[in-house]
Amino acid sequence: MNRAGFLLARTLRREAPLAALSVPQAALLADLRGKSVALVGNARALAESSHGAAIDAADLVIRINRAPMPAAVSHGTRTDWLALATALGAADRARISAGRYLWMSHKRKRLDYATATSPGFYLHPLADYRVMADRMGAPPTTGVVLIDLLMRSELARLTLFGFDFMASLSLSGRRTAGDVPHDFAAEAAFVSAVTEADSRLTLTR
Repeated sequence: MNRAGFLLARTLRREAPLAALSVPQAALLADLRGKSVALVGNARALAESSHGAAIDAADLVIRINRAPMPAAVSHGTRTDWLALATALGAADRARISAGRYLWMSHKRKRLDYATATSPGFYLHPLADYRVMADRMGAPPTTGVVLIDLLMRSELARLTLFGFDFMASLSLSGRRTAGDVPHDFAAEAAFVSAVTEADSRLTLTR
């Protein structure tokens, strides 16, 4: 699809042409089989940790949106996959240097051409997003949508870093929990329930 065709499909909200740019969800999940995965959130508290080596030791490192990485000692250096719900500028794209991009948001109008035509691009189905929105009772964060997706795979282990559900706010901005439409208590309860039910998931403090 050329740029003009992409922009037309995005403007007219034609889901089928956009979905045709994506690898199938089954193929994405198959790429996770047997792997240890580090999912790195953007909580400010992570900057005070020394988890960088553990993050980089995972088979696959996934980060979110603009993926702030203030120091290698706390955040590591690798980004294999980048999960997005916002457009990514050229400077951030070069800095993060992700190997694969995942568009997790239902807001297709924010999806940019460079991301949609990148190798291995994945577009999260609207139906799956809506299931999580209903479960959370609010628009879900990219992080919790990702956790739901990843835990459907046959990965060996998923370790969460930088997830404290806005207790320490976010490195990505100054907004508080009250400034965003997400239900962080519901998301914390969801992660806790999955952790109790499935030993493959670990939440690192």
